[in-house]
Amino acid sequence: MKIVVTGGTGFLGRHVVWRCAGEHCEVVFTGRNPVAVHDILHHADGKVLWLPVDHGTSNARTALMQAAQGADVVIHCAALSSPWGRWPEFHRANVASTAEVLTACHELGIPRLIHLSTPSLYFGFADRFNIREDAACPPPANNYVRTKAEAERLIRANPPPQTVILRPRALFGPWDQTLTPRLLRMMAHGSLPLMRGGKALLDLTYIDNAVDAVWLAATRVLPRRLSTYNVSNGEPMALLQLLTLMAGEFGLPLRTRRLPWPLISLLA
Repeated sequence: MKIVVTGGTGFLGRHVVWRCAGEHCEVVFTGRNPVAVHDILHHADGKVLWLPVDHGTSNARTALMQAAQGADVVIHCAALSSPWGRWPEFHRANVASTAEVLTACHELGIPRLIHLSTPSLYFGFADRFNIREDAACPPPANNYVRTKAEAERLIRANPPPQTVILRPRALFGPWDQTLTPRLLRMMAHGSLPLMRGGKALLDLTYIDNAVDAVWLAATRVLPRRLSTYNVSNGEPMALLQLLTLMAGEFGLPLRTRRLPWPLISLLA
């Protein structure tokens, strides 16, 4: 089986590349981080090829079409994920790249597309629990969410014959450059702000569980032409509980300072 992985140099993308290669697939991956490529290829167990494509640019479509010749599955991980940034950069990374992938799937007859979306679509400045995939999505909170929603609309308007949209929540694990390192740095060098007594519930996803979901979506018989799934560990825990667990596992002190929620909410 030949699999194309976009965004293969990212946190989730590299783990997907390794999993697919480990399953004896032929893997072609794209990614905008050439520094990470050597590490990814070094740890890959199988036939893996890197394609230096900058999605959303003028030559990206041609390069992707060439790389995807004969592919059975495209796993679209490429994205710009950030709470703020310039609209053109978000649009290029999240919307234009999805349009490129859809074009490749349809013109080359690639039957299956796995699109990595985000549960940030559900964010509406309020607590939400037990969210289903068909839950109403509030107005987008920022440009990241706005462009990820637009990417989903493109796919829903014209999906390949076997399409899965995955919305993994708060990934952590080896090679995480976002969530865990920031918390550990704050533990090591300062105190962590706690609002609402640290009782806010968080739903996290270990990277191997997210990759399992991707692999199942890529290989199992699907119930319909387009399926959407939320993905998490299914083990929500309070923020203070999570911080206490991390501090113990990494042997770090846990210093917290309580801040008034109304003030923090206003500033945010």
